[in-house]
Amino acid sequence: MKIAVDAMGGDNAPKVVIEGVENARDKYDDLTFTLYGKTEEIKKYLKNEKNIQIVQSDEEILGTDEPVKAIRKKKNSSMVMAAKSVKDGENDALFSLGNTGALLAAGIFVIGRIKKIERPALMTTLPVANSNNGVLYLDAGANAEAKVNYLEQWALMSIFYAKEIKKIKNPRVALLNNGEEFDKGDDLHKETYQRLSELSDINFIGNIESDKILTGMADIIVTDGFTGNAALKATEGTSKIIMSLLKHSLLENGLITKLGAAIISPSLKGMKEMFDTSKSGGAVLIGLKAPVVKAHGAADSRAVFYTIEQIREMLNKKIINKVNEYYND
Repeated sequence: MKIAVDAMGGDNAPKVVIEGVENARDKYDDLTFTLYGKTEEIKKYLKNEKNIQIVQSDEEILGTDEPVKAIRKKKNSSMVMAAKSVKDGENDALFSLGNTGALLAAGIFVIGRIKKIERPALMTTLPVANSNNGVLYLDAGANAEAKVNYLEQWALMSIFYAKEIKKIKNPRVALLNNGEEFDKGDDLHKETYQRLSELSDINFIGNIESDKILTGMADIIVTDGFTGNAALKATEGTSKIIMSLLKHSLLENGLITKLGAAIISPSLKGMKEMFDTSKSGGAVLIGLKAPVVKAHGAADSRAVFYTIEQIREMLNKKIINKVNEYYND
């Protein structure tokens, strides 16, 4: 299995990218990597080149670049060169920590969409209470505007991922909305509710509100990218504030409070691990002809390693082939 890596994408590239890649390389003999980026920078951190090839790229797509323009103008960037190698069959999958919009554009315009899939979606895995599987959440922000057909296709594609990667036999699919009743929401969400309700090969459990996202009520939550991204940012921001306030309350309010903190520290560790999203891997641009997976720009080497594990599993389970077969039957 051959993975193309945009080694220059992300806040701490190429250091954390290379560390994560080498950890994955050392664990899995069936993986080979092509690192696209500035050769001298990459070699500063690379311990050895076993199963690793370096391809020089003279340009870099920045977080401030306009996505589509960057893909069209920066043909020699690490991201575009990595994407082209997947399109040409030199590599099987693409991994990047770089500009999300540019990666989506590279996926659509360079690698290409699966036949009959109208728009790819950004699918991430969120932690949930009392479960190691998490919840698949899409669209997390790739498409600010959406159509009913998009949401239907995203729901169906994510079911393949939930069954094959998460080992969930009959995943529960919910529609993120502003109420649980069938007639809630705008026209898009009302029509999507009806469409999903009519599908025979989907376990649709109805609408779910944003305060239930992390409860484990659903295995898959589908919505448009605008709503999905706004709710996701609110959820992430709230969890960070709660953890910060809890830490401050326990450690900065006198000796007795600190002793209490020591007693309950095992429970707090479990809570911290729940919100540690590194092990969940990256966000999948689902709907493309090959696996394209994006890790957070501030990801560390652990997150890189787990994302590569995720890509390996996608390739092993032939997720893209199965989606292709479904839509071409």
